[in-house]
Amino acid sequence: MKRGWAWLTASGWFALGRVLLMVLVVLAVASPLAGQKEKKRKDREHKQGDASDTTVRLPDPQAIEVAISEMLGAWQIGDVEMLHKYYADDVTVVSGAWEPPLAGWANYLRAYQSQRERMSAGRLDRNNTYVNVKGNYAWATYQWDFSATVDGSPTSARGHTTLVLEKRGDRWLIVHNHTSLVPEMKPPQPTAQPGAPKPQGPPLPKRVPCACGNYSALASTADCSTG
Repeated sequence: MKRGWAWLTASGWFALGRVLLMVLVVLAVASPLAGQKEKKRKDREHKQGDASDTTVRLPDPQAIEVAISEMLGAWQIGDVEMLHKYYADDVTVVSGAWEPPLAGWANYLRAYQSQRERMSAGRLDRNNTYVNVKGNYAWATYQWDFSATVDGSPTSARGHTTLVLEKRGDRWLIVHNHTSLVPEMKPPQPTAQPGAPKPQGPPLPKRVPCACGNYSALASTADCSTG
């Protein structure tokens, strides 16, 4: 009996060659298809990763605009983790009150949480925002209108905020926040006539947490702090 491949006839060799050729064709087609599927999967994961952080893809001025919007949103709803995402650990915060600046995220967080306990239904509207970028540093300034219920009573305030940001890695972080309150203009009181009873003045302003994006010291209309 013939051993090994010796038993194959010419027709057998031909049939075997056809089988091997079909196998090679299948492998040749399957490899590019598998590569295309893998490429599509990686492209899809890359797009999903980009969608999770839009500030990385955008030009710097737009990325800062997005960061400010998301920071203010976190400030309004009390999302501390989201808020910290936009503040550097070594941030300094200057409020509208006559008080020392707050140095560091931990100190700011304590002030913010203390005031938020007194506030509900807060709303902050930002407008007239200007952003300037110089290398890895930028500053943004905007006006704000704030309204909320504080200690059970409605209150409102308006003012200005200037933020200094630094690009660390691929993120813009707030390293300084300076907020000022615009005092409410009151109409002049009428001059009292001799012998007439002294008119009652307006009630003293309620000490409220003004707003603006982060720390807002409990303050009157003369010394408000926000973020």
